[in-house]
Amino acid sequence: RTIISLCLSQLQREVIEIGEVDEDYAPIHTYQVCRVMEQNQNNWLHTNWILTEGAQRVFIELKFTLRDCNSLPGGVGTCKETFNMYYYETDGEEDRALKESRYIKIDTIAADESFTELDLGDRVMKLNTEVRDLGPLTHKGVYLAFQDLGACIALVSVRVFYKRCPFLVKSLAEFPDTIPGSEASQLVEVVGHCVNNSLPLYEPPRMHCSTEGEWLVPIGKCVCQPGFEEINGSCQVCKVGFYRSLLESLACSKCPPHSVARQTGATACSCEDGYYKIDSDPPNMACTRPPSAPRNAISNVNETSVFLEWSVPMEMGGRKDVRYNILCRQVLPDGRGLEECGPNVRFLPRRVGLSNTSVMVADLQSHTNYSFLLEAVNGVSELAKDHAKQYVSLNVTTNQAGMSRQICHNSQYFLFCQSQPPHEFSNQHHSCPQDSSYTIIKSKETEMVVEGLKPSSAYIFQVRARTSAGYGAFSRRFEFQTSPYFTAFTCAQKQYCDMAFIPMCLCVPSLRRCGYSKAKQDPEEEKMHFHNVKFPGVRTYIDPLTYEDPNQAVHEFAQEIDVSFISIERIIGAGEFGEVCSGPLRLPGKREIQVAIKTLKAGYTEQQRRDFLWEASIMGQFNHPNIIRLEGVVTKSKPVMIITEYMENGSLDTFLKKNDGQFTVIQLVGMLRGIASGMRYLSDMGYVHRDLAARNILVNSNLVCKVSDFGLSRVLEDDPEAAYTTRGGKIPIRWTAPEAIAYRKFTSASDVWSYGIVMWEVMSYGERPYWEMSNQDVIKAVEESYRLPGPMDCPEALYHLMMDCWQRERSNRPKFDEIVCLLDKLIRNPSSLKKLVNSSHRYEFTPQNNNVSKTSQSYVKSFILKKIYFENLLILMLKPNTNIYLINQCHI
Repeated sequence: RTIISLCLSQLQREVIEIGEVDEDYAPIHTYQVCRVMEQNQNNWLHTNWILTEGAQRVFIELKFTLRDCNSLPGGVGTCKETFNMYYYETDGEEDRALKESRYIKIDTIAADESFTELDLGDRVMKLNTEVRDLGPLTHKGVYLAFQDLGACIALVSVRVFYKRCPFLVKSLAEFPDTIPGSEASQLVEVVGHCVNNSLPLYEPPRMHCSTEGEWLVPIGKCVCQPGFEEINGSCQVCKVGFYRSLLESLACSKCPPHSVARQTGATACSCEDGYYKIDSDPPNMACTRPPSAPRNAISNVNETSVFLEWSVPMEMGGRKDVRYNILCRQVLPDGRGLEECGPNVRFLPRRVGLSNTSVMVADLQSHTNYSFLLEAVNGVSELAKDHAKQYVSLNVTTNQAGMSRQICHNSQYFLFCQSQPPHEFSNQHHSCPQDSSYTIIKSKETEMVVEGLKPSSAYIFQVRARTSAGYGAFSRRFEFQTSPYFTAFTCAQKQYCDMAFIPMCLCVPSLRRCGYSKAKQDPEEEKMHFHNVKFPGVRTYIDPLTYEDPNQAVHEFAQEIDVSFISIERIIGAGEFGEVCSGPLRLPGKREIQVAIKTLKAGYTEQQRRDFLWEASIMGQFNHPNIIRLEGVVTKSKPVMIITEYMENGSLDTFLKKNDGQFTVIQLVGMLRGIASGMRYLSDMGYVHRDLAARNILVNSNLVCKVSDFGLSRVLEDDPEAAYTTRGGKIPIRWTAPEAIAYRKFTSASDVWSYGIVMWEVMSYGERPYWEMSNQDVIKAVEESYRLPGPMDCPEALYHLMMDCWQRERSNRPKFDEIVCLLDKLIRNPSSLKKLVNSSHRYEFTPQNNNVSKTSQSYVKSFILKKIYFENLLILMLKPNTNIYLINQCHI
């Protein structure tokens, strides 16, 4: 508070200045008037000109005594027990003559306590204190005046002051003296200035000055710049041997092992000689060095194959990213030198970058001497130019290969005999003309299925057997021609194959062909019997509504976090139940992370609290890289909070609009693959989202897309036909499958329809589906078989997938695992994305039903006729209990 100096001026002689003493005998000066016996009193007292010093609202404190009229004999009729207070605004001093008409009344002042003649005898002073506020003021100063109309009163003191928010240093930000606003509820926003050697974190610090002179609502903060740390409200330089590199870290840290900081204010530590760091190593990680050589290397020769095995190095160099490289050298025939092994030698799984401590070297020459050098490397090996490479050497001699002899073949099969019963069969195939790579399948079974073959393509197959004597030679090449169309496994068939051919998929995962069937089966297919297999160990979603006490579900699936571990720094949005903020989460023993904080607004009902925490009970059950991660909840203090991971780039639709045309097709397909992977996880748990749209997909700084917003989600039962019927809630028409709109029944197939719309949003960079059509026009157009046209520059393969997601019959739509598989294939084969919708297959489409509304026709842009493909599978069947091996072509 700031007190404004003033003095009083006597205008009428009826008001007199008297010097007295109080009950403590301290001298006091008062202005008194007591003309109670006379009528029509009008006695005035006014102050000098008071400079308000820029304050828009001032406070006036009066201390006075007043005589009880009933204690005055004969003065009851004319005596008053109140007086009036006035003010007059000016920009400077004026004539001291009182001009009553200029003054504006502030209030009538009455006493809480009055004194009598008994109090005078006992020398008891009953002092009254009254405070009035005055504002808003628009001039530089004011005059105050007091009017007596016939009271017996003594004015002891007049104090004029205003309130201000004092100078403050908070969170390393300085906030100056600030005078509040004129309105009682007004908050004045003040931007702070970071103290020396500090910087704003995310945004400039701000606080708000209230009319009571209090600082409120801090937003943002400052942090010490790298090389400095906060000590007692200021930023002090890091000492020698210490560093600070990140704005988020609080204090200077001691240099990690094998590194030094030789000067004050270090932002990073330098590695000692012989030690190194790579760019991706965190600042607090110790400097490391290359590993020593592998140990205990042994070899096991199997005819023309060698199995090499070794132990990890004695010294790992302080890193966990140790990998192994193999150098193969062949002894020259004259024994006088070495040469590198030829390109025909195969290393399984690979020659360089091995993470396991073993490797199989195959296709060596028989009766030949080889020398193998085994080297261990890690992340800093490339930086250690002066560090001599350390190897362990192994010398081996190969033996004679096992034999297998082909007898005959024709256009349907080929036969060959074997001298011993085979231990293992190996099938090698590649496309024609010969591809630069080939695929090998190993099996101990008497039949195998080769998937993933391209339509209208020729393939060459060779088979060889392995006995205790080693591998035999490959059979003569045999060529197959696939059909120009393909069919794929149904869901039940695919599950059976996943289980029956797991050993093959582990050896050669790229052979698995992904697809889905929408056509009738061929006659040959009817001969094959598949069964839907329920795999054990699959986690199942539990509906929180099944709990008698909803709070029990929250605490079972979500971690309770102490509110002291959370700091709210800024508001980033608003949700259905309250504000969404961001800030750091500092859990004991864990590194600080940025989180998003959903808060429950004040004045909530118990039902609103349950609905708010219901989403946390759902999210807490999910653990997948493409599902938003729940960090925990705050329920034991107010406000109630839900804490989730922080997604820097916000919602997908807004992010795409801001970056229109900035991404490659592969990047966009990668985003779609992440969304499909998250939805596959939800579908596998028996869970339906119901509100899948780009606005409900969040994007982090690494462009990883994560499914969020489970406010409309519902659970499915084990029955694949199970559906959830809504209770009349709003449905996002543009993203919802027609059967869900018509019958309010939702399944994973309806989520697939929504996923197709999300694909369209991504490829059009956030364009609104169906543009400006009304919801009713959208419903009618979809029912009349209209579909969204392909976005500009959209690959044809992606638009075909969209159209499959928008099949009217929900059983014909692909499953999410099939979608993930197809997108993986497109990513592995970027050339398949070169053919664009814009350059082919863009036709105007008119439904067979002629009763199409003109409104629908005016909005529907175009429709792409889609092709249905059938995939050919080659079945390699090895007849049991004989030495005859058959390769046959079948249509499934």
